[in-house]
Amino acid sequence: MATKEIKTYSLAEMKDKYIGKVGTSDRDEYEYELRMDVLGNMIKKARQERHLTQEELGKLVGVQKAQISKLESSANSATIDTVLKVFKALKAEINFNVKLEDNFVKLA
Repeated sequence: MATKEIKTYSLAEMKDKYIGKVGTSDRDEYEYELRMDVLGNMIKKARQERHLTQEELGKLVGVQKAQISKLESSANSATIDTVLKVFKALKAEINFNVKLEDNFVKLA
């Protein structure tokens, strides 16, 4: 009996096939959403490490608990100003890297 070889695919190949190639609008949107989810998780983890409730963090930032909850589930709808205020309230350092063609611009 002959065994059938299973074709395997890398994650990059699967994303190219099912989401779109790098540079397409669907792929850009997927990558952006993924980064916003990661940012939201980072906020949640930092808040929990500081032993703060969402309500307590909201008071420190000047927003309602619901906005902190929404931010933690996905930072997608947050302004950069709000994200910076949240990390400042958490006494956490945040750095942004902006790539302009082949050059990185670092913002703290």
